[in-house]
Amino acid sequence: MALVDWLGAVGVSLLLLAFVLNARGVLASDARAYHGMNVVGAALSCTASVLLDYVPFVVLEGTWAVVAAVALVRGPRARPTEPS
Repeated sequence: MALVDWLGAVGVSLLLLAFVLNARGVLASDARAYHGMNVVGAALSCTASVLLDYVPFVVLEGTWAVVAAVALVRGPRARPTEPS
């Protein structure tokens, strides 16, 4: 496998692992690990897409990485309380 294949495979694997762990209730969607896995996975996948010159996935993965990075920096948000 070429470097671009490894970058894409590792990136997508991290994204899918974060998704599966969240879906199974192991990792909360506001957990730093969840956002970290998304940032790294999307950045690797975006890099692979750039190397492949495949613009649609550069946009998708680049946006995913930026959104996850913002969520990681902001940290968990306070949840609104239920009215009594």
